Amino acid sequence: MAPVTSLASTVDQRIADALSAALPEAGPADPLLRRSDRADFQANGMLALAKKLKGNPRELATKVVAALADGDLFKEVEVSGPGFLNITVTDRAIVETLAARVTDDRLGVPFATEPGTTVIDYAQPNVAKEMHVGHLRSAVIGAAMVEILEFTGENVIRRHHIGDWGTQFGMLIQYLSEHPHELDHTRAGDVSGEEAMSNLNRLYKAARTVFDSDEEFKTRARDRVVALQAGDADTLAQWQRFVDESKIYFHSVFDKLDMEIRDEDVVGESGYNDMLEETCRILEETGVAARSDGALCVFFDDVKGPDGNPTPLIVKKTNGGYGYAATDLSAIRDRVGNLKANTLLYVVDARQSLHFKMVFETARRAGWLNDQVHAVQLAFGTVLGKDGKPFKTREGETVRLVDLLDEAVERASAVVRDKSEGLGLTEDEIVERATEVGIGAVKYADLSTSAARDYKFDLDQMVSLQGDTSVYIQYAYARTRSIFGKAGDRTPVAHPELELAPAERALGLHLDQFGEVLAEAASGYEPHKLTAYLYQLSSLFSTFYTECPVVKPAPAQEVAENRLFLCDLTGRTLRQGMTLLGIRTPERL
Repeated sequence: MAPVTSLASTVDQRIADALSAALPEAGPADPLLRRSDRADFQANGMLALAKKLKGNPRELATKVVAALADGDLFKEVEVSGPGFLNITVTDRAIVETLAARVTDDRLGVPFATEPGTTVIDYAQPNVAKEMHVGHLRSAVIGAAMVEILEFTGENVIRRHHIGDWGTQFGMLIQYLSEHPHELDHTRAGDVSGEEAMSNLNRLYKAARTVFDSDEEFKTRARDRVVALQAGDADTLAQWQRFVDESKIYFHSVFDKLDMEIRDEDVVGESGYNDMLEETCRILEETGVAARSDGALCVFFDDVKGPDGNPTPLIVKKTNGGYGYAATDLSAIRDRVGNLKANTLLYVVDARQSLHFKMVFETARRAGWLNDQVHAVQLAFGTVLGKDGKPFKTREGETVRLVDLLDEAVERASAVVRDKSEGLGLTEDEIVERATEVGIGAVKYADLSTSAARDYKFDLDQMVSLQGDTSVYIQYAYARTRSIFGKAGDRTPVAHPELELAPAERALGLHLDQFGEVLAEAASGYEPHKLTAYLYQLSSLFSTFYTECPVVKPAPAQEVAENRLFLCDLTGRTLRQGMTLLGIRTPERL
């Protein structure tokens, strides 16, 4: 099915045509259309155009109104103030546009006109380390952007740049080689993430104790680093055991987050080892990087330290070791050269912004990034506690991610039990819904804040049925479904001939914006624009539900069918939007 042109786009085009007809000498003109609380839309383009032509904007606006053809689109077009146009569309236009949307699986949302290939780097835990609250945002924001971009037609390649390399592995591998059963499992078959992480934690603490107290072990551990970097088979085999054990744990956490992380998308630091030397050689031979005190560095005029001296990006250290920059630059070469990406999107903590600014600029100087291929950091802020400080336990420890998720489900369970009385849900269904509500609440709280901002982690607020929460939206969706259970033999049918009540008009106009909001969220990497849309849609539906009876008291047959049609499209839009955010919508709640 062809995409559905939104009312805003149709109105914009008609006003633009009228502007050209009224003032052909002006050429193409932008009506500057926006939603308005005075009418359905307001067009402000006459002011800029009149200023350009040294004319009277109000007279121009009057000419535009006269040039608008009669038809089923405009109910009223009024000249206001110094030359604004206040535009009200007909009820028929609203219903007919929505009727076209409801027949399409994509709800009439068009694909992007020029889709490309985007590599999204997100959800980057470290091997042999426990995931904490700081890992939450990259995973949640990145997964939502994957879904939103894919829905627009973009070819999306996922990359999880896990920390699986470095000097710390010398200590771990050496200890494991001397205590080979430390990562053995207590039983055959499936191993829980909790057991895997327990094994890794225990081994790390033991290895650290020996490393700090035994100089001979410390020497052997450092030799292991050299062996690892040289590709020694036995050392790599021991290293792989840490990676495999960590993946058991990673997958258990991501499963809890209701998020799919595929093995083929996990390409950690080690995945670029073979490219590091060539990356350095290219940068040095092309003059992008230069030697400074034995290290290979890239300098920037606008990056200086506290002493006023330039702060370089160190690609290769004085001792011959590679910095993070070498790996990140090699990853760019791979993603551009081998994966043919047009866009590289990094969902990474804002505190790494300077590093990525220097990496991206270095890649531009090297020619790996250019006008056709660009890199963007989707920088996110910090998760704060209720006190507005970085989120910690009472003991001052970093909060384990699994503990946080478990507590969210526990809090949600109380809400679900209270709300589901009378629905006849089984205990298993209550547990399932509590998980959907709790995990959804955590994701939504993260996504509903502009990524760049810090946000306070307040579980009581997150699982509340009041305010801007996922539970409020999930409940609105469940309400759209419950109506059909009470509707008897009445079915959703659009009736363009009917006059709409104010709550029906407001709901209909908002439903028609879905495609435009998704396009904005995709182009600006701003999932919070989708959450804001869904919250407002739920709020408008609540008003509609209160003011426009669908079943009781029973309205006329056509009115009931038209309202069921609005319920159906609202439910499908809520469900589709929440799916793109990675949040489930229970049918009953």
